[in-house]
Amino acid sequence: MTTGQRLRQIINLLNGSTLLGLLLAACARTPVSTAPHGILIATGYRWRLPFAGAFTVGNVVLFRTGRQGALSNPALLGHEERHSTQYAWCLGVPFLPLYFLAAAWSLWRTGNPASGNIFERHAGLQAGGYVDLPPRT
Repeated sequence: MTTGQRLRQIINLLNGSTLLGLLLAACARTPVSTAPHGILIATGYRWRLPFAGAFTVGNVVLFRTGRQGALSNPALLGHEERHSTQYAWCLGVPFLPLYFLAAAWSLWRTGNPASGNIFERHAGLQAGGYVDLPPRT
């Protein structure tokens, strides 16, 4: 791990967001294992929300697929890792309301919750499986 990845891991542990991710994984009964760059992956997530194939809480990335499926998509894993860094920059749980505000703004501007969402854009729209829609006129 790089110094930045280790720092992100420590910050997300201290700000409680990784603990929240582990609690969510435990409640959803998903097995957790390590992944590259200090990320933890929880696989086999079956709850209906959120609708995404993968989402991040702290340093925990929850995948609907199994471990092999999660690790076989390095672009998506990198996208989710960037969200993990965003949690650190936002000091943990404040990331969640900020993300939802950005998604609402994007939905209003583009008709899509990701295209104009600053967090998704900085994490890489295409890597996350999103399309880049222009603002509505």
